[in-house]
Amino acid sequence: MDTAILKKDIIAYSKTIGIDKIGFAAPSTFEEMKVRLYRQQELHYQSGFEEKDIEKRTEPGLIFDTPKSIISIALAYPSKMKTKVISKKGERRGIFCRASWGTDYHAILRDRLKKLEEYIALKVPEARFKSMVDTGELVDRAVAERAGIGWSGKNCSIITPEFGSYVYLGEMITNIPFEPDHPMEDLCGSCNKCVDVCPTGALVQGGQLDAQKCIAFVTQTKGFLADEFREKLGNRLYGCDTCQTVCPENKGKDFHFHEEMEPDPEIAKPLLKPLLTMSNREFKDRFGHVSGSWRGKKPIQRNAIIALAHYKDDTAVPELIAVMKNDPRPVLRGTAAWALGKIGGSEAKDALTLAVAKEEDEEVLLEIRKGLDFFKEDSQVNMTM
Repeated sequence: MDTAILKKDIIAYSKTIGIDKIGFAAPSTFEEMKVRLYRQQELHYQSGFEEKDIEKRTEPGLIFDTPKSIISIALAYPSKMKTKVISKKGERRGIFCRASWGTDYHAILRDRLKKLEEYIALKVPEARFKSMVDTGELVDRAVAERAGIGWSGKNCSIITPEFGSYVYLGEMITNIPFEPDHPMEDLCGSCNKCVDVCPTGALVQGGQLDAQKCIAFVTQTKGFLADEFREKLGNRLYGCDTCQTVCPENKGKDFHFHEEMEPDPEIAKPLLKPLLTMSNREFKDRFGHVSGSWRGKKPIQRNAIIALAHYKDDTAVPELIAVMKNDPRPVLRGTAAWALGKIGGSEAKDALTLAVAKEEDEEVLLEIRKGLDFFKEDSQVNMTM
């Protein structure tokens, strides 16, 4: 078997099945990444969503018998919507991050990796594979960096010269000994824009992320949000793109290569108020195919409530009162109470005052009192004017 010829064939075939970039890496231990991950663990900077065994995340030999190579793939996704929808008073909209536009990227990447496996198996019947996307053990960013897909940017994303950081990554461990490609030079240089503008300071420094503070992580949690994050959330329903949109390497980058990645504006940027009363079935039917639905509707609904408060959308007061009074989930009731206080108005104040006497959950009562405190703050401001 001439692996050099096979490698060229694989690269050529990958372009025919919608893989935008492919690279090959040695399967040795990712020593530098291992040190960084243990440091992240010590600092409690991990999200908790990732594989917990750091050895498995950095030692390909622990998850694959006698690995000889790792193939890394990248698919470019759109950064702009072809059709835009407008957020306006009475019809305010939230937004899903770009990585949740179109069909769930996990399904798209698995499709490409499966086709790649089948092609290689025809050429090399004894070939073995283990393919994965970001839900797998390996750190896909470390694999992509070693395989020459791009460099690891200060925003903790792989940045490619061709597509910027708007790429999905996947990898395949195999027993075929391909010649590895060379890592790419880090071109971030002295630029620090992503670190400087991170809404919550989650980018502690270039290349180091405190996931617990990252808005992208925060939007996926299910409990009450800390007040500091509510003020930073804006109209984000899932994820955050700030550290990508400010990156100079992403300027002018917008690719529409894959039909299944094209966003439906009514899903990627949905109206907020209808989200508050959406049933589980309705949520699954409408949003179940996008990656941002994986945690269910509760975080999305909570974030929608915070977004309505961000807009101070007084047209949503009746809906928010209904949530505060009737929703069986304390997080939703409490967040709605807080939002009513942020929006203000006599209808909201009266509803909060009544709710204090009826609510029994202590956490919700705390949020109701927070809502009422906003009215006290407004009164004090008016008295000093």
